[in-house]
Amino acid sequence: MERDEGRADAPLGDTLFTGVRLLDPANGLDQPGELLIRNGKIIDLGPGLGRPDGVATLDGEGAVLCPGLVDMRAALGEPGFEYRETIASAAEAAAAGGITTLAALPDTVPAIDDPALVHLLVARGQETGSLDILPYGAVTRGCRGEEMAELGLLREAGAVAFTDGARAIGPARLMALALSYARGFGCRIVQHPEEPSLAAGGAATRGELATRLGLPAIPAEAEAIMVARDIGLAKLTGGAVHFAHVSTAEALELIRRAKNDGLSVTCDTAPPYFDLNESAIGNFRTYAKLSPPLRTEADRVAVAAALADGTIDAVASDHQPRDADDKRLPFAQAAAGGSGLVTLLAVTLAQVHGGGLDLAAAIALLTLRPARLLGSAAGTLARGAAADLCLFHPERTWQVEAGVLPGKAQNTPFDGRGLEGRVLGTWKAGRRVFGA
Repeated sequence: MERDEGRADAPLGDTLFTGVRLLDPANGLDQPGELLIRNGKIIDLGPGLGRPDGVATLDGEGAVLCPGLVDMRAALGEPGFEYRETIASAAEAAAAGGITTLAALPDTVPAIDDPALVHLLVARGQETGSLDILPYGAVTRGCRGEEMAELGLLREAGAVAFTDGARAIGPARLMALALSYARGFGCRIVQHPEEPSLAAGGAATRGELATRLGLPAIPAEAEAIMVARDIGLAKLTGGAVHFAHVSTAEALELIRRAKNDGLSVTCDTAPPYFDLNESAIGNFRTYAKLSPPLRTEADRVAVAAALADGTIDAVASDHQPRDADDKRLPFAQAAAGGSGLVTLLAVTLAQVHGGGLDLAAAIALLTLRPARLLGSAAGTLARGAAADLCLFHPERTWQVEAGVLPGKAQNTPFDGRGLEGRVLGTWKAGRRVFGA
């Protein structure tokens, strides 16, 4: 493959991509062709564009060129947990994963419950030159679940939705108020669907495996109970609720029915919940300790089926950076969370290789559909759009190896896994920010 563009510090120039498979679910595009970028924008695309004078060419050799991925759920570590991850290191990992737009969770220290912090995150993303950060605003002050934050001011500052991150909004009255207020601003409340009193102190899904390992357990019903409650509250208030990282068959059936009833209910999941099951925690493997915990094989199959039938609206990385010391503890005491930026595309493509999804549907779950949920103009190859691009080969293999992944966070539940689907290059506003 010819490389005429440099990395993030290279001068911005006109580039013609040739020999690529253009894939853009937003416009129903899936065909061989070419794409021309100029001054950071997509100028033209299609077959036989010719060779404009003074334009560098890049031969994709049959690789797929799609919009830069839109990750609708990731923790960045900064501010407050820079020892785990910084915005700069997360941007490096995101570029390696083909991600150009990312929605950042607000449960940092301090929490993103102040408009100035929303502005700061946006600015810090721009400083990376490779990543647009779309901040979530905290539903409650400090994400403590007690007093509601100033949702209107956060929205005016640029918050794309509201959530307390990895902490469920527990009190029903508080959730109802949040849904009502957010409705007035045209925003969703994003819920971590886990009934807090049932989940407290748990480390694995309740069942035979947790019992055999002697681990404190969380019943799978904790997810469905919270989903059922919040669907009821969405119906009561007319608000829009989005359930993050849904992982159980029972919860998905509730969401499916709510959608059929016309309620404003959406959801996402993350790669571990359709690619791994609870057996991955065998031998007390703390890299596979996640929140929510990995589920049974029956639940994993149900999540994969919900991707295919459209019940699940998007696939998010659910990136939760952890330091080595966070994981080098007995399983019950180790921090939950897995890094997911670099592996987001390839693990999702495993569903394509396994026949569960076609390629266009998989890319829509990573581009068009999360962008629409977030109200973002990203996720398209439309003429005039920013040239945020991901070039990947869906069959090229690689192996996940914790310790050498791009970025700071190495706590991947996919350590040692062989994957098909490799990002070859990422462009942000026409500038190459990653090249394999």
